[in-house]
Amino acid sequence: MDVGLSILMGLQATALFLIFVSLQNLDFTLLSLPFLYASLVSLLVSLASHPSINIPTLLCKKQDGTFPIWSLIIFSPYLYLVRIFSFLRRFTSGEEPYNEICEGVYIGGWPYSVDKLPPGNPAIIDCTCEFPRKEEFKGHSYLCLATWDTRAPQPGEIESAVKWASRKRAQNVPVFIHCAYGHGRSVAVMCALLVALGVVEDWKKAELFIRERRPYISMNSVQYKALEEWSKHRLSTSSIDEVSSSSAVPSTSSGRPRAGRPKNRSG
Repeated sequence: MDVGLSILMGLQATALFLIFVSLQNLDFTLLSLPFLYASLVSLLVSLASHPSINIPTLLCKKQDGTFPIWSLIIFSPYLYLVRIFSFLRRFTSGEEPYNEICEGVYIGGWPYSVDKLPPGNPAIIDCTCEFPRKEEFKGHSYLCLATWDTRAPQPGEIESAVKWASRKRAQNVPVFIHCAYGHGRSVAVMCALLVALGVVEDWKKAELFIRERRPYISMNSVQYKALEEWSKHRLSTSSIDEVSSSSAVPSTSSGRPRAGRPKNRSG
C-alpha cells in the first residue's frame, strides 16, 4: 500500500511537535503555539489522506474550485505550505508547465497564472484538493475531481471525467487535465481518456504514450489500482451493453407465422 502523503505529513507533524516541545522547555510559550497548531493540522491531513481513510473533502474545496474563508484559515499551515513548495519545485525543475499529449488534449501542473494554461480557452479538469482555481480562469469550463496528492480519483470519478472530456472534444474544445505537477493524479485520468478517445488500446499503453511527451510522469500503486478497476468496470459495462443490444434484436423464429410449404399440384 502506497501511503505517500500520509507518511510525509506524519513526519512533518512529528517534527513540528518536537519544535513546540523544545520551545516550551525554553519558556518561549507564545512562540511555540503556532508550531503546535501546525503540528495538529499536519496530523489531521496525515490521517485523512491515508489510503484506508481517504477523505479529500476535509479541506472543503468546492465544485467551482474555491475554498471557503474559514477553510483557508484553519488549514493555512498545509494549504499555503504546498503552494510555496509547488512554486519552488517548479521553478527549479525546469519542466514545461504543460504538454500536448494528442490533438487538443493537454496535461500539466497547477496553472497558477495565465501563461501556465494551454492555448485555446481549454476546459479544465482539476485533480487537486489542495490548490484553488484561479480567478482569471472563471470563464473556462471546469470539472473538479478533488483528490489528495499521491492518491487517485475513484474509478467512477475517472469515468465521469472521461465522459465530460469526451463531450468537450466532440465540441472541438481543448481539454487540460492537471494536478500539482502533472505527474500522477492527472496522468491516471489522462490514461483513461486516451483509451476512451481511441488513441491507444489500454491504459498501460496510454502511460507509455504520455511518457513520450511528458517524461517525468510517475504513477504509483494506488493510481495503477484505480485505473485497473476503471478498466474492468468499463469492460464489464461494455459486455452488458452488448448483451442488451443483442437481446433487443427480434428473433426470426418467434412472433411470426411459419410459411406453409407449397402443395404439389399435378398437371
